[in-house]
Amino acid sequence: MSHVKLFIPGPVEVSAKTQLAMIQPLMGHRSKEFQALYQRIMPGLQTLFGTAQPVFLSTSSAWGVMEGALRNLVTKKVLNCCCGAFSDKWYEVSLSCGKQAEALRVPWGQPITPEAVDERLATGDFDAITVVHNETSTGVLNPLREIAAVVKKYPGVSLITDVVSSFSTVPIGFDELGLDVMLLGTQKALALPPGMALFAISEAALAKAASVSDRGYYLDFVEFRKNADNFMTPSTPVIPLIFALESKLEDIFGEGLEQRYARHAALNGMVHDWVRRHDFDFLAPEGYRSKSLTCVKNSRGIDTAKLVSLMRKNHLMAIDGGYGKIKDSTFRLSNMGDETEATIAALIAALDDSLAKL
Repeated sequence: MSHVKLFIPGPVEVSAKTQLAMIQPLMGHRSKEFQALYQRIMPGLQTLFGTAQPVFLSTSSAWGVMEGALRNLVTKKVLNCCCGAFSDKWYEVSLSCGKQAEALRVPWGQPITPEAVDERLATGDFDAITVVHNETSTGVLNPLREIAAVVKKYPGVSLITDVVSSFSTVPIGFDELGLDVMLLGTQKALALPPGMALFAISEAALAKAASVSDRGYYLDFVEFRKNADNFMTPSTPVIPLIFALESKLEDIFGEGLEQRYARHAALNGMVHDWVRRHDFDFLAPEGYRSKSLTCVKNSRGIDTAKLVSLMRKNHLMAIDGGYGKIKDSTFRLSNMGDETEATIAALIAALDDSLAKL
């Protein structure tokens, strides 16, 4: 089969080195060999997260931990910050878990503002808040640092943050920002296959979870902590993906974190230059645009479905149209993971050719 290279918001392209790392012989997940593997990767994960806390491995998508955080930490009411498809869904998940929830909504393409968060938390109604840092449906990068500073004013409010598509593309310091839960899936910014989530929990959030009697079993934060203290996981982990994660950490620290951030910014800039050169607009406003993907506003009224089709048929490249209610009015281009100037230049050349054939 011909390989179609992925420039979609996720899953993203996985390198041959990463794929090879997954075919190592398996081991017992209660063995000393597994403990040694988990112990080897822990310092690198803590550096990436910017935390002295243990980093946990969940055999689930990010949504598993997103739901788990609600079950572990919401005892009164949760404020779900909604600015796109995935943050909107977090509100729906809150309700489906039987939690009292309120949606703080802004139009798709606009960021969540710290002022709006402050206004809602000042009511005293909430003991948790959810924020999607980088909303892949709209290309919005929310001002997490400023939001976190506001949440610090309200002791007892747990700040739960999804960083699936921003992690390792921009600096995010878990301890520095005072986050309570930071979670991600492996298939986006880390450029690993889907199937595992990584997360960190503050000591305050862990103590809160310990007081909750109906937090469930599979994503019980207290059990994750007990097991991680011995470099174990509560249930059977996806060992091949952990080997892949070890390989990816080698890549990330071999490149250097600052260089990785700079590379994502530069590649994102190349895509933005293409958008401007062809007189398209951005859905997200200046100052709030993702560094890992671009949501292009279809201001020229092109046939976005045909553009996607031409890219796949003629160039073996997958790009994504809009998501949900902005399906026809936007399209999305990813630069996250292992992309380089050469691969993004090839993407741009293919876009130029496909655009000319519309």
